[in-house]
Amino acid sequence: MDKNKEQYQGAGILIVDDNPTNVKLLEMALEVEGFTNVTSTTDPREVLGMQEREKFDVILLDIQMPHMDGFEVMDQLRDTFLDDYMPVLVLTAQQDMETRLRALKCGARDFVTKPFDRAEVINRIYNMLEVRFLYNERGRQAEVLEAKVMERTQQLQDSRLELIRRLGRAGEYRDNETGMHVIRMSKSCRCLAIQAGLDEETAGQILHASPMHDLGKIGIPDNILLKPGKLEPDEWEIMKTHSEIGADIIGVHEFGIMKMAHAIALTHHEKWDGTGYPQGLKNVEIPIEGRISSICDVFDALTSERPYKKSWTVEKAVEFINENSGSHFDPDLVRHFNDALDEILVIRKEHADPE
Repeated sequence: MDKNKEQYQGAGILIVDDNPTNVKLLEMALEVEGFTNVTSTTDPREVLGMQEREKFDVILLDIQMPHMDGFEVMDQLRDTFLDDYMPVLVLTAQQDMETRLRALKCGARDFVTKPFDRAEVINRIYNMLEVRFLYNERGRQAEVLEAKVMERTQQLQDSRLELIRRLGRAGEYRDNETGMHVIRMSKSCRCLAIQAGLDEETAGQILHASPMHDLGKIGIPDNILLKPGKLEPDEWEIMKTHSEIGADIIGVHEFGIMKMAHAIALTHHEKWDGTGYPQGLKNVEIPIEGRISSICDVFDALTSERPYKKSWTVEKAVEFINENSGSHFDPDLVRHFNDALDEILVIRKEHADPE
């Protein structure tokens, strides 16, 4: 037995012919050749369902049949194969060119004329199976390549997000050794964004962009950043520059997480009434990611201990947020913050600073 042929003998073959004698002859010929997965039907109306269930590799199809002719069968099959290779070998007693052209147009790959020669049928089946298997192999290789590309793309995405998180924590380490603030703050931002009705994609971008909100602290001198007390007016002016420093480090981007990170770094200290910094934006002039970050940043900062202050109780911090609704904070977002508070407190507990 030719090893090249042997590999095809487990292929699924369907015989469709309304003449039981023709079906039996084909079954015997295929059995003698060693094919082991042969199915047949004398009712063309069954073919579509059978193909959907079994995914045959070759269909031996008669043209002239009652109820539904071979052309109609191929019309049905074309919708199930779509861009796939439709392996139909037409069995026909008609030898006119019109019939052959119509069959080809319907998707047939080859012809066998009745009464058929056994050797011819077998060789045409092998030829079709070779093409079919090569087509399937190409499809499998494409799937493997696509999977590898997706895996690599995900690895690059994960690496980029991890770099963003690390970069965000670099600024936080300046005045908080654990860096847990950026984790709590970013997760709280996502929670508030979802509560406010933003879609999952936007909320996810806020989650990954918000850790860089205080990146500009890298450029603030220690004697100001870590001063254990109230800053002098000139020191406060220097401190406020961290928003612009952070935005400058991130740079200007046209889309995606980095664009959002730039907006958050620049605007998370803006206030609803226009008294914030650095640009004095007010109301919806402040991008929503900046307004969301403002609430979550202030809440977590108030409830966290720093070298220059003691931590507030949750109750006192929530009271501050609500008292400043409409002045410091977007009043609609404050209402959503109150609704999301239980989930935000869970985040706070799960990512607490070490004792």
